[in-house]
Formats: sequence, C-alpha cells, structure tokens
Amino acid sequence: MASAVANLRAVNAGNARFNNEALSWDSRPFVNEASQAAAKAITAKWKAIDWHPKQVLEIGCGTGILSFLIAPHVDRVVAVDAAEGMIDVLKQKIERPNAPKNILPVAVLLEDPEDGSLPPADAGKPDGERQKFDLITSHLVLHHIPDLKGVLETMLGCLAPGGRVMLTDFQDYGPEAKRFHPQSKFEGVERHGINGETMSALMKEVGFSKVSVQPEWSMPKTVEKFPGEFGAEGKPADGSQGEEVDVPFVLCYGERPG
Repeated sequence: MASAVANLRAVNAGNARFNNEALSWDSRPFVNEASQAAAKAITAKWKAIDWHPKQVLEIGCGTGILSFLIAPHVDRVVAVDAAEGMIDVLKQKIERPNAPKNILPVAVLLEDPEDGSLPPADAGKPDGERQKFDLITSHLVLHHIPDLKGVLETMLGCLAPGGRVMLTDFQDYGPEAKRFHPQSKFEGVERHGINGETMSALMKEVGFSKVSVQPEWSMPKTVEKFPGEFGAEGKPADGSQGEEVDVPFVLCYGERPG
C-alpha cells in the first residue's frame, strides 16, 4: 500500500506541474522540435518494418503535439493524458478549422486496459470490451512514470495481437543526463532518462517480443551549468546562463505476440 500511495503522490505532483504549464506548452521550441523528431522516428520505424498502423493510442499526449503529427497517417489517434489541463488545451486545438478530426482526447490516468474512458471495441456495445490498438506511442513520458512495469503491462493489454509499442524518451547517458531538467523541475521526474539495458529487460519481462531500445536521434538543449542556475522558473534569464549540450533520444520498440 505504501508503494501505491507513493506512486499516486508522484503522479499528482507531475499532473499539477503540467496543468500549470498547459497553456504555454506549445510555445516552447524544444518541445515542438523534439515531438517532430519523435514523429519522424516512429513513422520511419513502421516503414522500415513494412507495417502500417490504423488505430493508435498515445499515452501521456499532453497538448497533442505528437498526436497532430501522427494523425494524418492513421485512421484514429486516441490521445490520453492524466493532466486535465493538457487535455483541455488539446480539445480546443482540435476545434480549429484545419485541425485533424481523427483525434479523440481522453483525460484519464490509464492503469487498466478495460478502463471505461477508452472507446468500446464495438460502438453498439458501449459498456462492452474496450478497443485494442495497433500502435501505442508516448514521448518524453516514461521518465515521469513511477511504476514502469505497471504502465508497460497496461500498454500490452491495450494492444491488439501483433500490435506494437514505439515509445520515445531521452536516454540515460550517465550522470550528465540529470541536467536534462533544471533543478526546479525535478518534482515528478522519476528517472533521468531511459537506460537501454534496463528498459529492454523490463519490456521482455512484461511479455513484449522483438524488443529493441536504440538511440534514434540527438538534439541540442540548453541546460544549467550548475544546479539551480535557472531559478524557480526553470529557464535562463539571459544569454549568459546555461550551456548547450547534445541530448540523445531512444526509441523503445516491442510487439505483442499474435
């Protein structure tokens, strides 16, 4: 019980931060550039394996930046996030005239593949089994999750037989990876990047097959030269603060056995 309470506290801390930042989220250049790189890596991966998903679930979708990039290539994206503020922004975005109309926003902390917030498998049976997906994505989400094994088990349960996960996050490349977040943004951060060996072993333990966790791209990011340099706001006050480093990102791939 103590572990469950600790997990819930961590999730709530993260949600409070992201609710507060929802309205300004899309204005951040690094957020947009990283999402574009993630979409490129994910679509390149499915082309490389000569496979094309139709039904996609994005877990931890935020304001839907990645969902917007994936939506033109698939039949539907169900975009899930536990932070209601982020989902509220996404709902406003999809009402715009040129927005994709095949994104379904859902505000829920998804812990059960049969959660009633997910669409039904059969529209004629709204209380029946929940939809299963060809592809599950997430971007810069895994490092916020207290219980990685639990969320991977949920993902596996949300996939159709033969479905895939393609999850992107920054890599744990050693002690320097801690600087990805300014010190004032550490609340809700559960790990400083994804370790390839640890993640691969965990995905296999949960039941994924054909697992690979590989670096896919890198990009520059301005980070603190020393802890707390950016102050409470977590961003440089002027051009003299911070330094630019190259951050590697990984794509975590796995399949649900058919």
